[in-house]
Amino acid sequence: MAALFAAREGAETLLLERTHGGGKKILISGGGRCNILPAALDARRFVTDSSENSMRKMLRSWPLAEQRRFFEDDMQLPLVEEEGTGKLFPVTQRARDVYERLRDAGVQAGVDFRGNTFVEDVHPTRDGWQLQIAGEAAIDCDRVIVATGGCSIPKTGSDGSGFTFARALGIPLHTLYPALTPVTSHNPLFTSLAGIAVPVTLTAVDGARRAEARGNLLFTHRGYSGPALLDVSHVIVRAAEEQRQDARLLVRWTEETEEQWRTRLQASSSGSVLSLLRRIVPERLAVALCAAADVPSDRTLHQLRREERRRLLDVIFRCPLPWNGHEGYRKAEVTGGGVPLSEVRPATMESRAHPGLHFCGEVLDVFGPIGGYNFSWAWATARTAGMAAARRSVA
Repeated sequence: MAALFAAREGAETLLLERTHGGGKKILISGGGRCNILPAALDARRFVTDSSENSMRKMLRSWPLAEQRRFFEDDMQLPLVEEEGTGKLFPVTQRARDVYERLRDAGVQAGVDFRGNTFVEDVHPTRDGWQLQIAGEAAIDCDRVIVATGGCSIPKTGSDGSGFTFARALGIPLHTLYPALTPVTSHNPLFTSLAGIAVPVTLTAVDGARRAEARGNLLFTHRGYSGPALLDVSHVIVRAAEEQRQDARLLVRWTEETEEQWRTRLQASSSGSVLSLLRRIVPERLAVALCAAADVPSDRTLHQLRREERRRLLDVIFRCPLPWNGHEGYRKAEVTGGGVPLSEVRPATMESRAHPGLHFCGEVLDVFGPIGGYNFSWAWATARTAGMAAARRSVA
C-alpha cells in the first residue's frame, strides 16, 4: 500500500521484499478469505502505550469509509459483511484477489518490486539513505519507508527487522510482546473440554490493565483461544512476560442478569443444577462448571444451600480460567509495542529524529482487535507514509 501510493504520487519507487512474493499475511487472513476491513471501527478498541490522540489522528488520515471505497471502486473488489461478526470480506471470498489487485495496481503505477531481497541495514548518508542488501550491492535512495511488520507468525517472513533498524538508529521502542495469541493452561478441568466453543463475555484484569470482549471462547488441548480470548490476551501476555501470575481471566457465560439467575437458583424445584446450566452451555462444560463451583451436578435446586448458590452465581458470572502462559509469536496475530507514536510525525509518519525515514503498520506501537482493525491501521498509515515520502522525494 505504501509503495502503491508513493508511485502514484510520481516517485521512483522500489519495493524490497524478503520473501518471494510478499503479502503472506493477506493470503492467510480470515482462513484464506482475507478479512480486509471492519464494517465499523471504534478507535477506543485499539491498544497502545503511546498517545491515543496521535493514534486517532493517524487513523483519521484515511477514514474507514474512504478505505472501503478504495477497495470497492479503485481496486474493483466488492466487499460483503459477514453476518454477526462485523467483518468485511471480498465478495469472492478469496484472499488472493486482494493480494493480486494490490500487487497489480502497484506494478501499473510503476513500482519496481524485488522479492527474495533481505535488507541487513538501513543508515543515513549525507544525501539521503543507504540500504545494505544481503549478497548484493548497497542501494542509495532519498527516503525509506519501513513497512516490515512485527514478529508475529514468523513463518510469513516477519522477523522483527524493522525494530532492529530502529534500535540501531537510536530510536527507543516500547516493550514488544505477542498479542492476539492463545493462552495456555495445565488445568485438566478445562483442557478436557477441547473443541467446545461458546459465546461469552471475557474480561482480563491485571492491576490497571483491563480488557473486555464479547465473542466465542474456544477450549483447546493447550488452553484457550477464540475471538474473545484473543482480543483480551495481551493483558495475560504482559503479566506473563513480567513474570507475574496474578492477572485474572474471568468469564461470564450468559447475557442474562445475575438477579434472574439468583431467582432461578432459589426456586423450589426438583430440577437439577446441571439441567439449568445446560440452558446456557453444552453439557460437558456444565459439568465442569458444577465442579468449579464445588456443587454436585445432580444436586436439585431445592437442595441447594445458600453458600452453594453464591458459588454458582460466581461461576456463572465471574468464572476464573486458570492460565500458565501463552502461545507467543508463533500463533500471535500481531505484535504489541514497537516504535512509539511520539517518534513519528502523524501527518507524514516520518521519524522526528531521522528525516527521510518513515514507519507504518505493525512496526508502530498500535494494534487492534481481530476483525480487520489491524489491516485498517496498516492501510491508513501506509498510505500516509507513501504519499508523504513521495512528495518530499519528488520535490
